[in-house]
Amino acid sequence: MAQAPTETILTSVKSRTSPTFLEFVVVISMMMSLTALSIDAMLPALPQIGSDLEIANPNDRQLIVSVIFLGSAVGQLFFGPLSDRTGRKPAIYAGYALYMAGSLVSVFSLNFPMMLLGRVLQGLGISAPQAVTRALIRDQFEGRKMARVMSFTMMVFILVPMVAPTIGQGILMVSGWRGIFGSFLFFALVTLVWFVLRIPETLAPGDRTPFSMHRIVHAVREIFHIRSAIGYTLVAGLVNGVFLGYLNSSQQIFQEQYGLGDLFPLFFALNSLSLGLASFTNAHLVMRFGMVKLARWSLGVVFGLAVVFVGLSLLLAGHPPLWGLMAYLMVSFFCIGILFGNINALAMQPLGHLAGIGAAVLGSLTTLISTLLGTLIGRSYNGTVLPLIIGMALLTGASIFVIRWAEQTPEPPIIR
Repeated sequence: MAQAPTETILTSVKSRTSPTFLEFVVVISMMMSLTALSIDAMLPALPQIGSDLEIANPNDRQLIVSVIFLGSAVGQLFFGPLSDRTGRKPAIYAGYALYMAGSLVSVFSLNFPMMLLGRVLQGLGISAPQAVTRALIRDQFEGRKMARVMSFTMMVFILVPMVAPTIGQGILMVSGWRGIFGSFLFFALVTLVWFVLRIPETLAPGDRTPFSMHRIVHAVREIFHIRSAIGYTLVAGLVNGVFLGYLNSSQQIFQEQYGLGDLFPLFFALNSLSLGLASFTNAHLVMRFGMVKLARWSLGVVFGLAVVFVGLSLLLAGHPPLWGLMAYLMVSFFCIGILFGNINALAMQPLGHLAGIGAAVLGSLTTLISTLLGTLIGRSYNGTVLPLIIGMALLTGASIFVIRWAEQTPEPPIIR
């Protein structure tokens, strides 16, 4: 049957206004990269912030990194269910408003507590794109295709941390650390406008559900009865804990322990490049080998390398040569990049009927675990690389056992 003229016109308009696959990936990646930008761009400024805000203990500066994740862990529990009620886009708008308010508080911070308040608000706000974009992707893709989209998203996402410290270093020299926080506000406005104009709503009105504590508790019970979902979420928390431990320690390791000074952004970018290459590679490998095999292989490599490098670092009093440390980190982060897209996709795979609240609960739990572990690793910094490397060995070793547990028995019936 031929289409009616009005239907033909609407179809034509929709095809012209809908984003291409590439544009969709880029926009979603830029939104997710707000977290990376908000952390990595200000890493070179930590010593100056510590001096201006009179932070006595150098390890306390790491809280400027950590508390944003704390805000994110709390916020995801709210914005995920909210997106199931209002649709994906309104929830993201609310999150952006909080993030921009936090950026303004940070810009005008007069003391350390005020700075931490701004960072918590940024974390609360940033949790909306973190939780809701995962649900938005799950609304449209599943299985290996979802892992492929997440891998491409991660590939673009990784470009931001590659250049963010360099951008932060440049802004620091021109306008000081307050200018860096001002740039966060500008980036948020650009990505928000792009999202508003180009990304359609993916949750149909008929699929929306009420926002209620009873429903949240019921969904949490259901998720915790799905072994694979909770297992891979724990693995995501452990692996992200490794990465957050690195983020917390990197400025002190490279700028202070190895005395790299203004070269710190370059070395940070090299490690970020490994993550980006891994995400690009994974987008192709996952269609051939599957998510589970790639996750197992990657964890095995990271754990084995960490055990070997712990031994070498102990022999060298916790100060291996810089080239050796970089080689170790780049190979390890390549494997971690393979893990990121696959672990998140595996955790979300059985939750298609709970995409919004599922992404919220899993994302919040992942962030909470990684924040606690990453902060512990960072605050254990003692002038050597040993706390970081030992942390990598312990967390990836535990992840191997959790994956085995997650796949040990068939899933029990879903609670209705």
